[in-house]
Amino acid sequence: GPLGLYVPGTSALHRLPVWASLCGTAAFTAAVVLVPGVPAAVTGVLVASAAAAVARLPWRRVVLGLRPGLVAAAFVGLGRWWTSGAAAGAAGALDLLAVVLAGVVLAATTPADELVSVVTGATTGLRRFGVRPSSIALGVAVMLRSVPVLVQVLGESADAARARGLDRSPRALVVPAGVRTVAHARRVGEALAARGLPDD
Repeated sequence: GPLGLYVPGTSALHRLPVWASLCGTAAFTAAVVLVPGVPAAVTGVLVASAAAAVARLPWRRVVLGLRPGLVAAAFVGLGRWWTSGAAAGAAGALDLLAVVLAGVVLAATTPADELVSVVTGATTGLRRFGVRPSSIALGVAVMLRSVPVLVQVLGESADAARARGLDRSPRALVVPAGVRTVAHARRVGEALAARGLPDD
């Protein structure tokens, strides 16, 4: 794919419809963020690792995709350890690692052009509000290369939900996170569009 992450294959994950891969990754990410604690974080890493194994991804490629996430996880872990203790630090680092690994699996098993096509189709209705679907789609594709941004968005949404006493409500997390993600993807996509993305 044009983002350089896709690994051709015939695994069950490669054969999934793009929308199913996107929804599955989103649900996994929401679960990782919603369920606190080290055991849940370890489970998230194991599930994401199992997905990489099912997809038969070369581990060298997986490690390469994880490198930015490892650095981010270290900073997140140290920050949470400093403010909330060792357990919170470990959980934060492992949560981020699990989400980054899930993003690597999605990008490695889903051709970027198909991903862009599906997101473009799903956001076509936003054109009436002056939003270019192709800008959002390209922004989402590029964001797969910067999964920590998505984790930050989810973390901010989770903090806001906790502040309102809704930390156990998936809707209180998913809706604001979705809005923030679309807004960020639109900004990224429009910045790229200004450099030559054709009109819809």
